[in-house]
Amino acid sequence: MIRISHILPIMSFPLLAAMIPAHAQDGTGKISFEKQVKPILESACIRCHDEDEAEGELIMDTLANALIGGENGPAIVPEKPEESPLYVSTTLPEDDDMSMPPKGQFLAQSQIDVIGNWISEGAEWPESIKLEKQPRMMFVRDIQPILEEHCVACHKAGKAEGDFDMTTREMAFTSGENAPSIIPFEPEKSAIYFLTTLDKDDDDLMPPAKKGGPLEKSITEKLRLWVLQGAPWPEGIELKQQVKVDGNTSPDSLELVQKIHAFITETAKDSQTDEMANYAATVPQTGAPFNMVAIKGGEFTIGSPDSEPNRKDDEGPQVKVKIAPFWMGKHEVTWDEYNPFMVTQVDRYKDGSRKDYDQATGNIVDAVSQPTTPYMEMSFGMGTRGYPAISMTQHAANKYCQWLSAQTGHFYRLPTEAEWEYACRAGTTTAYSFGDDPANIGDYAVYYDNSISDDTGENQYMKVGTKKPNPWGLYDMHGNVSEWCLDAYIPDSYATLNSIEGLAWQRPKSLYPRVVRGGNWNSDPEAMRSAIRIASSASWKRQDPQLPKSIWYHTDARWLGFRIVRPKEIPSAEEMYEIWNMGRGTE
Repeated sequence: MIRISHILPIMSFPLLAAMIPAHAQDGTGKISFEKQVKPILESACIRCHDEDEAEGELIMDTLANALIGGENGPAIVPEKPEESPLYVSTTLPEDDDMSMPPKGQFLAQSQIDVIGNWISEGAEWPESIKLEKQPRMMFVRDIQPILEEHCVACHKAGKAEGDFDMTTREMAFTSGENAPSIIPFEPEKSAIYFLTTLDKDDDDLMPPAKKGGPLEKSITEKLRLWVLQGAPWPEGIELKQQVKVDGNTSPDSLELVQKIHAFITETAKDSQTDEMANYAATVPQTGAPFNMVAIKGGEFTIGSPDSEPNRKDDEGPQVKVKIAPFWMGKHEVTWDEYNPFMVTQVDRYKDGSRKDYDQATGNIVDAVSQPTTPYMEMSFGMGTRGYPAISMTQHAANKYCQWLSAQTGHFYRLPTEAEWEYACRAGTTTAYSFGDDPANIGDYAVYYDNSISDDTGENQYMKVGTKKPNPWGLYDMHGNVSEWCLDAYIPDSYATLNSIEGLAWQRPKSLYPRVVRGGNWNSDPEAMRSAIRIASSASWKRQDPQLPKSIWYHTDARWLGFRIVRPKEIPSAEEMYEIWNMGRGTE
């Protein structure tokens, strides 16, 4: 949150304690660190300033660390808010590069006032309290939809049950038979939260059981966190009743996939041939180029022998697997290909379906779910033109494949784990596709020792195809970014693959773990062998501030990407639907 790189002007700071309700203080008339300041810092600051991130070399998890500060000195100067970057950075204009938190995550004025008053009063912070990350609740994104869908119908002007009108900020904080119904920083005393947690048969449950109560736990948790973080409600926002839509109304259904399947089978009739050859193509809607390498079917031994150095237990038992012919992306999918799919400037529901889609007139491409707007810049400053796309969930990668298929008339998907290793080995049986000697890894892979950027001096991914290809002409199979596969991760899964021909894979039964293959720009040579396996984890979206967490982004996996395959045989529409939707889910 704090990245002050220049001398800030001294600012006048009027004491604002009178603006903070007495019940939100600690009984002494002073701001309470534990009740008021701690929730704000944990939700708005720590995700960029803990021991793992430490942007600007600043760690804010304890008072001692905050006083030590980072590149720009202490973050807090007790009794002097006008000299404390923690406070000053929150008061800057939103278009100022130094305004914190960044990227549209600005604090509400009421939260800024709390921080300023706390510092003015001496910035008391018990030594025993260490801050931990908490999801950040943004009113417009997280709370307004809940109130408009579940509450406003019974609590608006002209129909204010219990005399509680929540259509405006002023009325929500002052009206009601037992006002106030919202007590900032104290969810257990706020009717807007605790009444939603009552038993289903309790007469005071809100909303009542006959009107949709009790709410899902994920919804009530958002309300709790919002109040805990000070119940920020921007000025000028007036709530309006929204009709609750039940069921899945997304056009991205089996019916849509059946239409895409018909398009694919019709396209195949026009290009029917027994020959497979490499080909170059472009994404029809954007013109972004990509290349596909023809991979002949065959039989190979998956996994590594017991004698291979650095072998892990999950790389066996070795078994022979038969692989059907397919094409595979010559390179990892780049931002040139993926970004127009990810960023569309279209209002979407959380499942990625368009809010403006008309099923009567809409086309099959626009009906495919696409990511909601990312909550941060997803290349993390490492480069986009020619660089591999990163940090997407398996669901997002699957939907990209569906989106591309709907445009091209060819069926694209992620590779199975067996297909991936078959293509990576490219006919070899050694630890790497170039042999057993890791000393040669730098010729074929972007990895820890050669991934330092000339611009930043930090390790990062590089443009695709900058190293030598494997024997079948595939680039970056051993490094740059690790790559999604279709399979569920099961430590001894190979034991059940030996009798399967063609599409040999483990169908997932849960969201985690799934298989990721290949080393990456942050890997050492032993983690880049052809047989190495990675199990996906919910921790890969630890920084995601949303509840429930996004189905589209793994913000903590900046080394994760994917490449596409196109099987020669076209599966049924039902199989396509399963494959393109098997990554859907939330934590």
